Amino acid sequence: MYVIEANDLTRVYAGEVAVTALKGVSLKIEPGDFVAIMGPSGSGKSTTMNLLGCLDRPTTGSYRLDGIEVSGMSADELAEVRNLKIGFVFQGFNLLARTTALENVELPLLYREKEIPSKERKVRCKQSLEAVGLGHRLDHVPTQLSGGEQQRVAIARALVTQPTLVLADEPTGNLDSRTSVEVMRIFQRLNQRDNITILLVTHESDIAQYAKRIVTFRDGRIRSDERVEDRLDADSVLSNLAGEDE
Repeated sequence: MYVIEANDLTRVYAGEVAVTALKGVSLKIEPGDFVAIMGPSGSGKSTTMNLLGCLDRPTTGSYRLDGIEVSGMSADELAEVRNLKIGFVFQGFNLLARTTALENVELPLLYREKEIPSKERKVRCKQSLEAVGLGHRLDHVPTQLSGGEQQRVAIARALVTQPTLVLADEPTGNLDSRTSVEVMRIFQRLNQRDNITILLVTHESDIAQYAKRIVTFRDGRIRSDERVEDRLDADSVLSNLAGEDE
C-alpha cells in the first residue's frame, strides 16, 4: 500500500479569470521514501503540497492517503486526517513566541487531549525533542534558541503525533548552509532509522540531493520523477565541513 496515491489531480481557482494551477498530476509514494519536490514559482508544487497535506481539495481527481480516499472529505474530516497522519514543517518555524519548546511541541496533541492524558503528552513531547537533539532545551522559548534550534523544535512538533507522513515546505529556506545540512541530517536519520516517509519542497538543488527521489514540476504538471544517483549524506558533509574548519 502506498502512503500517497494521487491520480490525475487538477486544481482550478475560480475568479474573473479561472486559473488552472494543476493539470492532471499523478504521484505515488511508498512507505519510507524521501521525496524532494522542485520547480519554479507558479509550477504547481505548492498547490500539490496543499492537496497532499489535506489543506485543500482537488477540483478533480482522487487522492488516497495511507489507503484512505480523502479527496471528497469535509473540512472537519480533513482536519482530523491532518492531525492523525501528517506532520508539517514550515520555512518560518511557526512557533509561539512566549511558549517553551516543550509547550510548542505539545500543541498538536491538545486536539486529542481526551485520548492522550497530560502525562503521556509530556513524555511524548520530551521524546520528540530528544530525537532532534534538544532534550536539554525543553524550557527555552524561541527567542532563546538559534534558527536551527527553532527549526528542530518545529520538526519535533511534526513528529509528536507519530504521523504516517512528514511534509516539509522549504524547511532550510531561512537557515545558513551548515545549519541547513544539520536539518537535512535530522530528516535523513528519521527516514533511515524510523522509516518515516518525507516529502520536501525546496528551491535548492543541493538540498534536494539529500532525498532519495526528485520530482520536478513545471506549468502545473510533473516533468520528471527520478531517483537520486549521487545522493548526499549529511553526516559525511558535516564531517567534511568540520575538517575544513580545523
